[in-house]
Amino acid sequence: MSSKQHTLNAPITFTGKGLHTGLAVTMTVNPADAGHGLVFRRTDLEGCPTVPALCEFVSDTSRGTTIAKGDAKVSTIEHIISALWTMGVDNALIDIDAPETPIMDGSAREYAAAIAKTGIKELDAEREYYQVTEKLVYTLPEKGVVIIIYPDDEFSASVHIDYNSKVVGNQYATFNPGDDYSGKIAPCRTFVFLHELEPLFENNLIKGGDLDNAIVVVENPVSDEQLEHLKKVFNKPDIQITGGYLNNQVLRADNELARHKMLDLLGDMALLGRRIKGRVWATRPGHHANTEFMKQIFRHIRREGEKPRFKYDCRKAPLFDINRIREMLPHRFPFLLIDRIFYLDDESVAGIKNVTVNEPFFTGHFPKEPVMPGVLLVEAMAQCSGILVLNTVPDPENYSTYFLRIDNVRFKHKVVPGDQVQFEIHITEPLRRGLAVAQGKAFVGDKLVCEATIMAQIVKNQQ
Repeated sequence: MSSKQHTLNAPITFTGKGLHTGLAVTMTVNPADAGHGLVFRRTDLEGCPTVPALCEFVSDTSRGTTIAKGDAKVSTIEHIISALWTMGVDNALIDIDAPETPIMDGSAREYAAAIAKTGIKELDAEREYYQVTEKLVYTLPEKGVVIIIYPDDEFSASVHIDYNSKVVGNQYATFNPGDDYSGKIAPCRTFVFLHELEPLFENNLIKGGDLDNAIVVVENPVSDEQLEHLKKVFNKPDIQITGGYLNNQVLRADNELARHKMLDLLGDMALLGRRIKGRVWATRPGHHANTEFMKQIFRHIRREGEKPRFKYDCRKAPLFDINRIREMLPHRFPFLLIDRIFYLDDESVAGIKNVTVNEPFFTGHFPKEPVMPGVLLVEAMAQCSGILVLNTVPDPENYSTYFLRIDNVRFKHKVVPGDQVQFEIHITEPLRRGLAVAQGKAFVGDKLVCEATIMAQIVKNQQ
């Protein structure tokens, strides 16, 4: 899969009814710019409020995945999100005029076919990935649910379902790199056990459900009275039970139910908001477990993000020592705030500042409790980012770097004499016209002390 973000070539419109509400729905999936993500917009509500398709906005998972933000809510989003995300669409604005997506035939087949026909286009921005570095586990022992993710260089998933059913049996499904989502996963329909139907009807759900958009598994014998009741419920006088399925359903694959669970899993995992490099094993997954696991991973990512990405070894020669830094940056005492650069690539840089009590700012900040000024921590980040962007030009000594904007600054801990501060800068948007937007972090040991988003510009010096 490409490392670049993608969106649709053109809008796609779908019409149908909501599975649980039974309401007529028109849903249009529009192209969107890089960094937009997958976002729903309720066009039927005042102000057309939006809800990002992210795990932090999941509000209900009883019979599908529902997201909500303020007054806006959208239910049963997993099928369209599964198709978009797995087929490579990172950014889309999804206009919808009802509180639930259209169920179509209970699968993602029509969604996938329309996406394939319309096509997708590459955007000028890198995809964001979560690289799994350690095994993570989510369990619901009382329900036999286990979801595990292992480190790997690519994304893959395996699903196992076992409901102690003589009709369904044990089923397995896999999704590996290079697999055809449109042919293997998208056509597989949602399913329900017959004994689950009555509670769903009593709870005012599945108003839009019928035998054309769901597989109904019949586990136990059905009396003539029950059969007559089902004929009235579904308004179908020819209902039959054959081979363990209502109305003689013909499966699209021997393991269609496990494949549908894979379809749901892929959709729910897209709610992480970034693509995953890891191998997933899921036993009896469901929307609650899937989305809770994504929230767990999201919290793990945030914790990982508060630790240094690069490891400094003082025994190794730096990439840039202080003399090389002085050649690249115009700053001089007392304003040169980096001692070494020990890591550098096209998108990231890491440097070191050794803080001693002899720093001139400690004289007044503060005499009895010396603390490095927060503004100088941000300045040091900017100097590191200057090294990063100046490294893109052949004659960096002829350029200077200037601040344009500083956002989202947070100071979490004090920096005091004796500390060694490690700065890490990561470019978040492609460089354009000498402009760079970067995320900067400062650490003392494994402790995050400061972070900020920096916009800077490199300008050629006047001769």
